[in-house]
Amino acid sequence: MSDSSIGWSPHWYLWEGGFLALGRARGVVPPHSHHAIQVVLAGDGEVLISGPDEIWHAAPGVIVQPDVTHSFDGNGFQGAMLFVDPESAEGQWLLRSVAGDVTLLTAPRVERIMGELRAFQERPQEAMEFAAMVRHTVQALCVGPPPTRKMDERVLKVLDAIRSSDLKLPLEDAAALVFLSPSRFAHLFTEHVGLPFRRYMLWRKLMRAMVQRGHGLNLTEAAHAGGFSDSAHLTRTFYQMFGIPPSVMLQGEFTATESPFRPL
Repeated sequence: MSDSSIGWSPHWYLWEGGFLALGRARGVVPPHSHHAIQVVLAGDGEVLISGPDEIWHAAPGVIVQPDVTHSFDGNGFQGAMLFVDPESAEGQWLLRSVAGDVTLLTAPRVERIMGELRAFQERPQEAMEFAAMVRHTVQALCVGPPPTRKMDERVLKVLDAIRSSDLKLPLEDAAALVFLSPSRFAHLFTEHVGLPFRRYMLWRKLMRAMVQRGHGLNLTEAAHAGGFSDSAHLTRTFYQMFGIPPSVMLQGEFTATESPFRPL
C-alpha cells in the first residue's frame, strides 16, 4: 500500500522519548521497528497488528514491545497511540507486565482507559492534568507492583547524560564517563537497553527532531536540531523506524511538552 493511502491528522503531544497522538487513523504501515513501547487504543473499533510472525490480529487495543518488527493498520479507528520510553520508571513497569512481542487488549480494558482520554480530548481544561493522565494510562495497563530492580547504575548515568546532551556523545566518551573500555561499555549498554549504543543515539535524535517539529520547526530545521546532517538523513531514519516518511506521519496539530514519565 502506498504512502498516499496512509492518513491521519491527530493532535500530537510530543516529548523526548515518546508521544501521545489522539485522532483517527487509516492505512497500512509497512514492517518497521522502533525503540519505544507502542500502545494503541481503538476507541471505536479495532486495530490490526502483525508481529514478527507476520500474522494479522484484530483487537480493540495492542501493546508492542520495543525493537519488535511489526506492521500496523489503523483500520479507520478513532483513538490513541502512545509511545512509552522503555528507560522510564513507567516503561519498565509496563515491560514487566507483558509477555509476548505483541499483547492484544480486551474491549473492557481499553474502554476504561479511553474514557479519560476522551474527556481530555474534548475538555482539556477540565480533565486530569496531562502528565498524571498519561502516567495513569500506562499504570492501568500494568500488572502487579512497580519493579524495584533497576538497570546497572553505570548505564543509568550514561542515559541521564544523553538526555541532557546535544546527542553528539560518542561511544568512547560515554564509556569514559563510567570508567569502562568502549568494548565493555558497548556490551553492558546493549545488555541493559536492548539495542546497541549508536542505534539508541539515532533513536534519541529522531525523537528530539519530532519534539522540535512540535515547537513549530519545519522538517529541515527539526532535522538539524535533532542532530541529523540533513532532512534526507532524518527521512531515511523515519522510514526505518516508523515505516513511513515524516511528511506522511507528522500531520495534524502539535504540542511539545515535558516527558510525563519518571526517569529510573
